[in-house]
Amino acid sequence: MKTFREAVQGEQFSISAELTVKRESTADDVRRQADVLGNFVDGIQVTDNPYAWVQMSALSAAGILIDHGVDAVPIMTCRDRNRIALKSDLLGLQALGVTSLMLMRGPRVPKNHSVPASTVFDLSGRELIALASSLGDIFFIGTAVNIFRPKRGWRADALVAKAAVGARFMQTQLCFNMDILRHYMERFVAAKLTRNYSVMVSLSPLPSATTARWVKENMSGSRVPDAFIQRLEDAKSPEQEGIAICAELMQEISGIPGVSGVNLMTTGDPEAISAAIQASGLRS
Repeated sequence: MKTFREAVQGEQFSISAELTVKRESTADDVRRQADVLGNFVDGIQVTDNPYAWVQMSALSAAGILIDHGVDAVPIMTCRDRNRIALKSDLLGLQALGVTSLMLMRGPRVPKNHSVPASTVFDLSGRELIALASSLGDIFFIGTAVNIFRPKRGWRADALVAKAAVGARFMQTQLCFNMDILRHYMERFVAAKLTRNYSVMVSLSPLPSATTARWVKENMSGSRVPDAFIQRLEDAKSPEQEGIAICAELMQEISGIPGVSGVNLMTTGDPEAISAAIQASGLRS
């Protein structure tokens, strides 16, 4: 089985996708999605209770995926665990055969959330990366980044600091704005940061204008141009239009210098992700 780590560090354009995980998800649900996505992606990412929604743990889902022959890329945040629990989970992921993972600080539990949970933050995102790196060259470690329009001479001190403690790939927020992405990557390449990082850009086959507006308003830093929202609004089949937009942008991103690949975030429909990949022509 070719791993996500090998793919992202190789010469070809890499593709990963996000698993749809819910409170009621079962092992069969995970295996079914692996069957839908596995032939088209280099790894499947598993989220860590996003928006403080309770779901199957990333550790458990990763084990199911690996046992099913698909490389898992679990995401871990510092919000819900102290350093003892985080290190315990890292050791568990190592034992399962996980070779790549995304590590980040994560957002706070929202006020008045339906689950009255405390926010932990015993470690910062950079400290969590250092903790994972201290186990040796076991994990290919990723970190999240919000792209923007850097000024000339930008040195990306925060990214350099995370690379110094072990981060080796970075993943952007959802980005449908190619002008901002190209500007960011020009500055990124000029700062010689490709020596430190492989870059994954996040996309999604958004199924409707309503979903696109929600993403723009609620997902911090997401880059969704109004023109794409209008295309979804005007389309006879918004779902198919969302797939077409995603495929077009995948093709465009594959030609941007410094970008290693894309990660396709889920909207709950793994078939839409596989359809976008096939429509892009990047995988047979």
